[in-house]
Amino acid sequence: MNYGRSNAQMNILDRPLPKVAWRSNDQGTVSLSAFAYLFSELVQYHQNKVTSISDLERRLEEAGYNVGLKAVELAAFRSKEYKRETRLMSILHFVSGTIWKSLFGRAADSLERSIDNDDEYMIVDYMPITSSYISVPSDLGQLSVDSYISGIICGVLQSAGFPARVTAHNVAMDENEMANAVASSNQLLVPRTEKAVFLCKFSREVLQRDAALER
Repeated sequence: MNYGRSNAQMNILDRPLPKVAWRSNDQGTVSLSAFAYLFSELVQYHQNKVTSISDLERRLEEAGYNVGLKAVELAAFRSKEYKRETRLMSILHFVSGTIWKSLFGRAADSLERSIDNDDEYMIVDYMPITSSYISVPSDLGQLSVDSYISGIICGVLQSAGFPARVTAHNVAMDENEMANAVASSNQLLVPRTEKAVFLCKFSREVLQRDAALER
């Protein structure tokens, strides 16, 4: 035992763990360069184990899914005002707002409802971090590395009790959207011409439950 010795004199392995005060503005962050490097390594790792683009996207979705399952728990732990969402629009706002800010430092750019299908909603991000700093080879031109984020969304929704099929799509931006994307980020070396649209298609049970709560 090291009674009477100060922390400075003690071996670092013997020192007690410091007490950390959790605050809403003191959440651990990872540098952009570190994330870009680790994510590129993740993509290359899975790329070496598949024979098709669809298989690679599926593996990225699975990797993101596990993150999404834990993201809800982390958000609840950090927020004293967290409550379990029971309505469809509430959970979508939670994902595009709270979860997006927790993971990417800002909210998603928009949340839209499909005009054609009542079970489909779209979360739009002009600058998804996963594809903004990844260069896709020409032989994988159709690959969407944003499938990782679609997996995160799917995991969050599943954990919250709103099962859905989530897919990532690249959609051309109009001039106003491109201007907004450039204005909101000075870090992009090459302006994006496409935005990421995450299509959430909910199960019929979710819609029926939401309709029952509306009555």
